[in-house]
Amino acid sequence: QVQLVESGGGSVQAGGSLRLSCAASGRAFSTYAMGWFRQAPGKEREFVEAIIWSGGNTYYGDSVKGRFTISRDNAKNTVYLQMNSLKPEDTAFYYCAAKASPYGSIYQARKYEYWGQGTQVTVSS
Repeated sequence: QVQLVESGGGSVQAGGSLRLSCAASGRAFSTYAMGWFRQAPGKEREFVEAIIWSGGNTYYGDSVKGRFTISRDNAKNTVYLQMNSLKPEDTAFYYCAAKASPYGSIYQARKYEYWGQGTQVTVSS
């Protein structure tokens, strides 16, 4: 089992920044990748970014490219999501997720086995 705990959400004005953290515990060392997804009311869960634990390859969703940056600290089993130039349309519940296997799309939420409880990000105009 892998436990994930997100932190760092909150409210910010458009153009501002926030940094989310996701601390992994349990058998976190056995996972392949970590991802961030978000879900706004009435919308599908959307891929934001992902990173491979070993090697650090990163993957970005089109809507956040150039504004958000994912990073990891292997020693702390923690993944970060630095969000800059935030827009009102970034308002959503943000979830951290762990993908155990290298097989299957890294962009699909259903390929991730473990999920955190989520944290709210609200961007006002």
